[in-house]
Amino acid sequence: MNKQLEESLIFLAIKEDFGGGDHTSQSCIPSDSVGKASLRIKEPGVLAGIRVSRNVFSLIDPNLEIQFQLSDGDRVSVGEVAFNVSGKSRKILQAERLVLNFMQRMSGIATETSKYVNQLKGTKAKILDTRKTSPGLRHFEKEAVRIGGGMNHRMGLYDMIMIKDNHIDLSGGIELAIDAVHDYLNQKKINIPVEIEARNIDDVEKIIHHGGVDRIMLDNFNLEQTRHAVEKINSLFETESSGGITISNIRDYALCGVDFISVGALTHQIHSLDMSLKVIV
Repeated sequence: MNKQLEESLIFLAIKEDFGGGDHTSQSCIPSDSVGKASLRIKEPGVLAGIRVSRNVFSLIDPNLEIQFQLSDGDRVSVGEVAFNVSGKSRKILQAERLVLNFMQRMSGIATETSKYVNQLKGTKAKILDTRKTSPGLRHFEKEAVRIGGGMNHRMGLYDMIMIKDNHIDLSGGIELAIDAVHDYLNQKKINIPVEIEARNIDDVEKIIHHGGVDRIMLDNFNLEQTRHAVEKINSLFETESSGGITISNIRDYALCGVDFISVGALTHQIHSLDMSLKVIV
């Protein structure tokens, strides 16, 4: 995680929430009031966001004291306490919603990811996320995927070449698209992986014949087509299944022999894990 980027994103969240001031706390709570609060788990799952919550508290008030009792990646049960925080009451309340927003969403993503990862046990396939993330929150959401046992696909448009159907069509075909990519990479002296999307078995055969890629994405292939494609590719390139993958069929795709399976639902169809930050009185 880029520390400077993370701090800027958290500062933006603080500014969005705090605006001209927390008028409720400022009007109700004396400036010298000190207190203590606990983050309590209200739903079972995989905990994520502990590290981020530490940074949120620190940026709002570095004098707040936090005693962590759980860690990122821990499986949690209802009633457990993740941490206690003590210090100026106004500052604790200012941080409350931001900490919960990060931790509830990240824990939801980690919990969902762990369910998919469990379906892949005994296979060689690895679960990947996608770029289907909340704008401005990608680094946090992809961290949650890792905490849940998954792997990150590309972080953005800059760290992998991903030749998709639109690129192929606008380039004039698979071969022309691959050649254009390598001309560009050589010219710019950039060394990043190259992946290309195949829409059918004919595309797979063209890619195998032409070469020049590291991974072939089998986009919206059914199980029979996936098995056929994996046999044809025969480990010449990495393989990735994508499109139409659900918790109920992901193991069937993994058993076809693919190396990776990407699932957009890990980050964009998420049930946030329920938890609360309650003052101890």
